[in-house]
Amino acid sequence: MKNKTLVLGASENPDRYSNKVILSLLSKGKAVMAIGKIPGNVKGVEIQTKQTQADDIETVTLYLNPLHQKPYYDYIISLKPRRIIFNPGAENEELERIAAGEGINVLEACTLVMLSTGQY
Repeated sequence: MKNKTLVLGASENPDRYSNKVILSLLSKGKAVMAIGKIPGNVKGVEIQTKQTQADDIETVTLYLNPLHQKPYYDYIISLKPRRIIFNPGAENEELERIAAGEGINVLEACTLVMLSTGQY
């Protein structure tokens, strides 16, 4: 069953939105996987630096600007998530088109707002 969220662009820095979303997801009882530039840990969630295969990713939430997303295109699509959330600053028409063509739901939204309003 797909039920895990991948936070792509994760950071240990508590001032970063990717960090805040990991904490919010955990507080809502969601399973989380995290990938970032620098290895680390956010409340027990290991931030990995490599593209790790997983077959249970429901949502990919992006905290990378479009230039840094390109190396992840094939990886994201290979995960076959139900949806990709492009957080503010991560909007990317090219990846949105590719994902939609693969039947993946794409949203330009803020994951933190979605979680706080029950829309997640």
